[in-house]
Amino acid sequence: MSKFRPLEGNYDVGSARLAIVVARWNSDITDNLLKGALETLERQGIADDNIQVLRVPGAFELPLAAQKVATTGQVDGVIALGCVIRGDTPHFDYVCSECTRGIGDVSLRTGIPVGFGLLTCDDLPQAQARSGDNRENKGEEAALTVLEMISLLKQVG
Repeated sequence: MSKFRPLEGNYDVGSARLAIVVARWNSDITDNLLKGALETLERQGIADDNIQVLRVPGAFELPLAAQKVATTGQVDGVIALGCVIRGDTPHFDYVCSECTRGIGDVSLRTGIPVGFGLLTCDDLPQAQARSGDNRENKGEEAALTVLEMISLLKQVG
């Protein structure tokens, strides 16, 4: 057994300030992701006053809005929520790859954790399963990831 004990984050981030950037496109799905994220933050003791929600037209706009809010100095983390459902054209591939790349870039450029809550699904039932009122809700997962990363980064200094 190693004497080395790794640093790990937890969900206890006190009065962290968070922004949730959520796409309006596929709002029946993204509204459920938002609900999952907000309920999770409430369970973890994050005050409503410390949460800002920004709506953007679609998934492609998530990275720009996340970057803008992350650079204000007013948030400790950002949660990006969206849903892209595969269609008959390559549009799905372009939007998914650029949105994914953009969200990752925001986190690396700003040093602010960005929770990845973008659903990239083949069909509506997959999206519904990943955004329902259940343990599979990716809004909840993205919120918990951001809290854990805020905690870990504070420990690193």
